[in-house]
Amino acid sequence: MAFLTSSADAEVICQTVQRRERIDPACFIGRGKAFEIRNLCAEHEITTVIFDDDLSPAQQRNLEEIINRKVIDRTRLILDIFARRARTQEGKLQVELAQLIYLLPRLTGKGVTLAQQVGGIGVRGPGEKKLEYDRRRVKERITKLQKEINKVSEHREQQRQRRRGVPLPIIAIVGYTNSGKTTLLNTLTSSDVFVEDKLFSTLDPTIRRLILPNKQKVLIVDTVGFIHKLPHQLVAAFRATLEEVTFSDLLLHIVDVSHPEFQKQIVAVENVLQELNALGKPMITIFNKTDLVKNSSLLPRLERKYKSNISISAKKGWGLERLYDSIIKHFGKERTSIDLVIPQARNDLVSLVYEKGTVLSRKYNGKDILLQAQLDQRTAQSLKEFIKKKRRRVAHYDSLHN
Repeated sequence: MAFLTSSADAEVICQTVQRRERIDPACFIGRGKAFEIRNLCAEHEITTVIFDDDLSPAQQRNLEEIINRKVIDRTRLILDIFARRARTQEGKLQVELAQLIYLLPRLTGKGVTLAQQVGGIGVRGPGEKKLEYDRRRVKERITKLQKEINKVSEHREQQRQRRRGVPLPIIAIVGYTNSGKTTLLNTLTSSDVFVEDKLFSTLDPTIRRLILPNKQKVLIVDTVGFIHKLPHQLVAAFRATLEEVTFSDLLLHIVDVSHPEFQKQIVAVENVLQELNALGKPMITIFNKTDLVKNSSLLPRLERKYKSNISISAKKGWGLERLYDSIIKHFGKERTSIDLVIPQARNDLVSLVYEKGTVLSRKYNGKDILLQAQLDQRTAQSLKEFIKKKRRRVAHYDSLHN
């Protein structure tokens, strides 16, 4: 939570915890604790109080009245960070949609206006007519944004269709925010995608082509980072972006193994993958930032616990050979041997076979080229009309009587 706050360019002055058997329906915390926080704010000149959980609109209003400071919950903080990080038009649309979905139930006429969004202190609420107008404007804007994002989703589907025309396996890098996904992408593909040691520095998916040591070409996708208790508004708004994960052939789950809570982060990522119906996809777990690990027994213990795992340092370039080997081995399992009959006029298809697979033999038969090759399932499927059909022996009825 402190890292989230600093990522929003705010300074953490102090923090407090309350243990309760159940949430207070009016204030989330007890009223006594709320007055204690009010005194802390006055003592340390604190302007904003952030809760590490979601608050209902009523709880937020009641807390602001008691504490007399701006009160923000976890979802609002994450939305603010996303708004700061959004660079492309698509990212800005998705963040705005999530913000408005969050804002709508908080338009109650008690200090929350479209201009304030998070609730002003001591400001008189709008009149009923103004409030209804604000709500209508928000709903209209939500509908418009959803239509625009649907267009983005359609555009992404068209891009995927074009990629399927030249079928390359797709690898998606997933993981907790700030685990090193973009650094790994840059290291593997010699790219210079923006990297920053802050949460959610990547909001828009970046796709690069990667040539493996065996000359096989794949596409590798960098995705938005996941986080514990990722707001549902963001999952819904970023679904067009997160679909890149669901259409991938292999997931690289990168874990910041130097983080003290990395095992909880693994669970958080798996929960989001479950929500995207992508948890059952083939996956290699990558323990990153091993150069920062002090405990020498940690990595051997993790390698015994987790299947299909690799320990690396994306920043230092350690362990990449093992990662390459694991990727090549994975796609090698899915290769099949086929015989192709391709017209000599279709040199583009011959080049495709050489690019995507391994040619075992090449012969000429009149105007056709006969190729025996090993190809991945997707490329083989795209060439199914050129697969050599095996001739079946048929004993004709007439010949049996001659």
